[in-house]
Amino acid sequence: KKLLDKHGYVKRKAQKQLAIGRTENRNEQFENIKRLKEEYSNVGEPIISIDTKKKEYIGNLYREGKLYTTEVRETLDHDFPNLAEGVIIPYGIYDIQRNQGFINLGNSRDTTEFACDSIKEWWIQLGKFYYAFAKSILLVCDGGGSNSSNYYIFKEDLQNLANEIGLEIRVAHYPPYTSKYNPIEHRLFPYVTRACQGAIFSSIELVKSLIERTSTKTGLTVNVMVFTIFKEIKVLSI
Repeated sequence: KKLLDKHGYVKRKAQKQLAIGRTENRNEQFENIKRLKEEYSNVGEPIISIDTKKKEYIGNLYREGKLYTTEVRETLDHDFPNLAEGVIIPYGIYDIQRNQGFINLGNSRDTTEFACDSIKEWWIQLGKFYYAFAKSILLVCDGGGSNSSNYYIFKEDLQNLANEIGLEIRVAHYPPYTSKYNPIEHRLFPYVTRACQGAIFSSIELVKSLIERTSTKTGLTVNVMVFTIFKEIKVLSI
């Protein structure tokens, strides 16, 4: 240990800092997002950050983390998807101005329709009460996944949603390779992960109760909704 200290060796964890690419006009888009957020904030219009969290499997499958228990917990020695009893797709919506999260737990696929349904339910359950006089919603998100900037179907579903709730929806995508700057990635998802750390997801109801415990000293709260699809019938549970 003394030799290591003498020669400057320190045990370090790798840092995800090197971007895999860089795009033209990257800074201009960041400046544009900053301007839009200031405009919406000044007039009290809602600003939400959206993204899909890593999918999880339901069943007696191993998960990282530790918990206080009175006895040994045993799980299957493999975590193959075919051993799971189901899948959970967590779609997150983070209200930047209120420091409030909304997680929609689906059990099907991360589609553009699911993304827009999640935004719709956030508006019905929370948004329209906090922003009763809103005329427009600003969405900030990265450029991949179900909210991809290249998906025409996402734009079509958003337009249908805007028509349904009677509000303008404006989307500001972060440039490629910069999804880590999306507010939801560092102001909501890490704390949700911490709340669920080490737990074995035996049911979607358990996942819901764990995520609802998410909180921080700065006042973060999270509302959770279960959005299950079975035989083409949608069942909503709050």
